[in-house]
Amino acid sequence: MFKFLSCFLMFFFFFPSSVFASTESGVPQLTSSPIGYSCLILFIVAYAIVMLEELVKLRKSKPVLLAAGLIWAIIGYVYQQYGEMEVAKQAFEHNLLEYSELLLFLLVAMTYINAMEERRLFDSMRSWMVSKGFGYRPLYWITGLLAFFISPVADNLTTALLMCAIIMKVGEDNRKFINLCCINIVIAANAGGAFSPFGDITTLMVWQAEKTSFFQFFDLFLPSAVNYFVPAIIMFFFLPKGVPESTAEHVSAKRGAKRIIALFLLTICTAVSFHTAFGFPPVVGMMMGLGYLQMFGFFLRKTFNGYVEKKTAQAKANNDEATLKRLGSVVPFDVFQRISHAEWDTLLFFYGVVMCVGGLSLLGYLELVSHCLYTQWDPLWANSFIGILSAIVDNIPVMYAVLTMDPVMPTGHWLLVTLTAGVGGSLLSIGSAAGVALMGAARGRYTFLSHLKWTPVILLGYIASIAVHMWLNYDLF
Repeated sequence: MFKFLSCFLMFFFFFPSSVFASTESGVPQLTSSPIGYSCLILFIVAYAIVMLEELVKLRKSKPVLLAAGLIWAIIGYVYQQYGEMEVAKQAFEHNLLEYSELLLFLLVAMTYINAMEERRLFDSMRSWMVSKGFGYRPLYWITGLLAFFISPVADNLTTALLMCAIIMKVGEDNRKFINLCCINIVIAANAGGAFSPFGDITTLMVWQAEKTSFFQFFDLFLPSAVNYFVPAIIMFFFLPKGVPESTAEHVSAKRGAKRIIALFLLTICTAVSFHTAFGFPPVVGMMMGLGYLQMFGFFLRKTFNGYVEKKTAQAKANNDEATLKRLGSVVPFDVFQRISHAEWDTLLFFYGVVMCVGGLSLLGYLELVSHCLYTQWDPLWANSFIGILSAIVDNIPVMYAVLTMDPVMPTGHWLLVTLTAGVGGSLLSIGSAAGVALMGAARGRYTFLSHLKWTPVILLGYIASIAVHMWLNYDLF
């Protein structure tokens, strides 16, 4: 790899600038030049390494960060040769601003989810489900429906991991049950995230780009539900019967868990209000919501000693050894520690993708793709293809590319591409963050090939969801 980069950089710096064709405005037209092809190859190679993350054991942010730096170094050099450096700077700053808004938004959302996890909210939910002794088939529907309805608020990755932890806990010895449940959870989490601005990074991107309003996302509820239920009903008949053995494990949520949920909902309302009432980016409301959590964290810390003393006295009076033991491990709530536990690899990966795609857009490649997809193709077929493409390539760069192309489409088609980019990743296990995470969490039980076996069934749900959207939201087209 080092030799390749060295040769590439020597080629780049000593390549004669006379080969660049320029437009009338003096801005280089590089889509058909060796430099343009080199940038495209850099992105493709970087993304190929991302897709092989599990094999090469290299975090996905690293190759795209390197590729982004090299692409913009090339752009800077070339534009400087033509005296158009200001154009390149403005393009870079535009992409950086878009990324910064999304970064802060996602950081707040991840902090709230991490706070709920630290308060053991998800552990208590899992404990309750395990203790009820549900059978395989009820658990299949419970975990699937919970994934569908939690993912619009939490992200689909967190939701999928939570539900996977539940089925792994209760179905350790039943490979078929775990496999079908994992597929069901991936489909449900992706479908649930498609009808909410908070369900996935792609829906958030569409909302931030103001291609549709906050409440118009809910027009995708029924198409998303169809996308989930069609394959779920078919797979249900292949589930094993019976009740798994379960171990009694009582887990209680820590102090303040329910109030953090309320603050998270208040934060979402604040973000929506700032956007609808004043036209500010939703990130303004989200950062204010982080202030809610910090003030509540301050309250928990200031009252921590008094709370522990009170509970310890009550436990001693009742000879409650279990509570005394639990109180001995209780620690104060720290907001900044929750921030540090955010998925920084994902956030940095997103930076690399945004900058790579932004660089390729400046070089003119997205304009070419846009012309092919949205001029020569009908928008219905173009947006349906985007969903299938997102099963192979991560839906984040796919959606960012579409938004950067900015084709002229009615709201119905923007909702359609939001739907397809969100649920299309369910077609393959590598098509979404939820699927990739579950292959690791249920290693050996849920695999690429075991998911691929059910791809035709999932494709039926994909087609049905598009048909329902076209019929139900016909007035938006």
